[in-house]
Amino acid sequence: MTARLAALHGLVLAGGASRRMGRDKAALAYHGRPQLEWARELLSRHCAQVFTSIRADQQDDPVRRGVPVIVDTQDGIGPIAGIAAAQAQWPEHAWLVLACDLPFVDDACIANLVSRRDGRPVVAYASSHDRLPEPLCAIYEPASRAGVLAAIESGRNCPRKFILGSGVELLEQLDPAALDNVNTPDELQRVRGQLGGPANP
Repeated sequence: MTARLAALHGLVLAGGASRRMGRDKAALAYHGRPQLEWARELLSRHCAQVFTSIRADQQDDPVRRGVPVIVDTQDGIGPIAGIAAAQAQWPEHAWLVLACDLPFVDDACIANLVSRRDGRPVVAYASSHDRLPEPLCAIYEPASRAGVLAAIESGRNCPRKFILGSGVELLEQLDPAALDNVNTPDELQRVRGQLGGPANP
């Protein structure tokens, strides 16, 4: 008999500084609206509630204002801060975590991730580029919380390395390009062209 799975919440990671892009990646439009809005709607089709992970100094930002947020409690440690803050606020829930800079991710990618929940602490894809875990489109079950906290306490703030250390079997991506992210202005131009949007907004 399979144990009952925890209720699933969504978390869009939008607390990054976007240094390489030079502008807020959450506000970029690939699908006719800010990417944060688009990512939240995507997760809302698969999760009971969706939250946005932000830094404390982003609480009055117009792109992030007016939606449920979870504020990082630790600075300077990257996306694992958002995961830890969400787990601290709702420790009994599982978290479907999605970075806001993944314009190619789709319902099939998310639905497959959700369907593969089986009690392992993390459900994640293998990168189609280097076969390492894709930690920013993944499900973190309540059982992963102790490991996340231990990683942070020891200074190992890379969620990819955390998943590697967990030993879970990684999933194959349905679409090899689904989890390609966009970090620079040149990548932005190229991806907008692929998606049929304007090269220069």
